[in-house]
Amino acid sequence: MTVSLDQLRRCHFAVDLGAARTRVYVKGAGLVVDQPSAAAMNTRTGSLIAVGELAEKMTGRTPAYIRVVRPVSGGTVVDIEMAQRMLRHLLGEKLRRSLRRKPRLRAAACTPHDADPLAQRAAVETLVGLGARRVELVDTLVAAAVGCGLPVEQPEASMIMVCGAAATQIAVLSLGNIVTAERVPVGGEAVDRAIVQHLRHEHALMLPSQSVRPLQLALSGNGLTPHGPSSTEIQGRDVATGLARSVLVDTAAVRDAIQTPLTAVLDGIGKVLRDCPPDLVADLADRGIMMVGGSALLPGLDQMLRQATGMPVHIADRPDICAVQGLGAMLEGRIQPLTLNPLAA
Repeated sequence: MTVSLDQLRRCHFAVDLGAARTRVYVKGAGLVVDQPSAAAMNTRTGSLIAVGELAEKMTGRTPAYIRVVRPVSGGTVVDIEMAQRMLRHLLGEKLRRSLRRKPRLRAAACTPHDADPLAQRAAVETLVGLGARRVELVDTLVAAAVGCGLPVEQPEASMIMVCGAAATQIAVLSLGNIVTAERVPVGGEAVDRAIVQHLRHEHALMLPSQSVRPLQLALSGNGLTPHGPSSTEIQGRDVATGLARSVLVDTAAVRDAIQTPLTAVLDGIGKVLRDCPPDLVADLADRGIMMVGGSALLPGLDQMLRQATGMPVHIADRPDICAVQGLGAMLEGRIQPLTLNPLAA
C-alpha cells in the first residue's frame, strides 16, 4: 500500500477528489459529501455563487459574468485555491468546526496510480488549506479494491478497473500492492464527446451538455449490444440555423461511435494481462474483472468486455463510491493486513 494502515487509522477524514464528483468520508460519521466537482463564480466580484449540484445545473446556462469552473481534471487538482473554497462550502461550517477541534488533524486522499509529484503535492496542499496537519496519499486503485470487497491482502490475483470521468485505470493486485497497472486516458467524458461529435457530423445537431446522459440511458437494458432500442428522439440546436430541433437518432450508429474510444480500454486490459505473471493470470480466469467508478454504469460496457476478453466481468454494488468507501474502511480499521512471521535463520 502507499502508506501503512496504522498511519491511515490516525486520520480523521478522507477525500476523493474526482473529475466528476467530490466525496468526503468522516471517521465515525461515514460519507458526508457526494457532490459534483463544480463551482460557479462571479467573475466581477470573485465570490462563489454555488457549488456541487446547483453549480452543475448552471453549466451552459449562465450570463457572461458567471463562470462554472471545475478545479479537478483527470483526478488531479488543477486549481488549488478554488478546490479549497469548493470543499469548504461542501463541508459546511458545522462540520468544519468539528474537524478543527481535532488535535493534529489528519486527512487521507486518493491519487491516480501514475500521479507525478506535482499532482501529489497539489492534493496535499488542498487539504492542508482545510486545516489538515498531515495528509496521507492512497492509490485510487488500492482504495477502490478495498471498497468493493476484493481480498487485496491475500496472495491471490484481483483485477480491478476504475472507470473515471477522464481516465480508466486497470490493475492487478496481490498481497496488498499493485503488481501491474495501466492508465488509459479514456473515460466517461470521452464517450460523451464521441456522442456529441457523432450527432454534429451526422445530424448537424449541437447537443446540450445536459442531454448526453439521457441519450446514454436510451441505450440502457442491453446497452452496447445490438438488442437495445432501435432509435430514440433527442433535442438540440441546429448547426446552420441555430433553431431548436429534434431528430430521431439511430442507436446502432451511436453504439458504433462509442466503440472507438472503448477500444483503447480493451488495449489497456490486454497490456496489463501481458505484463502480469502467468500464475496470477490463471487466478483471473476464474475471478475475472471487477469494475468500479461512475462510468462503470455505462449500459452494456460489462457485456462488451466479457465478449472481448472471455473473462467474467462484475460491477461493484455501488461502483461510484468504492474508492471513498475503501478509504473509510482503512480509517475505521476494518482492514486487517496479512501478518507474515519472519522465519528464524
